[in-house]
Amino acid sequence: MGEVDEPETGRLVLAEVLHALSDPTRLAVVTQLSDAGEMSCGNLAVTVAKSTLSQHLRVLREAGVTHTRRDGNQRWLSLRRVDLDRRFPGLLDSVLGALVRIDS
Repeated sequence: MGEVDEPETGRLVLAEVLHALSDPTRLAVVTQLSDAGEMSCGNLAVTVAKSTLSQHLRVLREAGVTHTRRDGNQRWLSLRRVDLDRRFPGLLDSVLGALVRIDS
């Protein structure tokens, strides 16, 4: 079972993280993961094709926003909250907080 490539905490780049968080579909994924902790890819509530979702998940993973854990033929996603908070303190909370204010 191969591991999924993810950048080390010290190699997270602010511009890449912000780009990953700039898309509504990716923000929906991040919000769901923030609420749930960990989810399988198949349980994400998004209205895009599987191939499109795969691309969005790749952007989030390569930017270092999410962690992907393989379990058999399933992939489980979680936020790299500790890593993001260590590298960019308060960023994720600010983005998620802004979404709550916009949706209210």
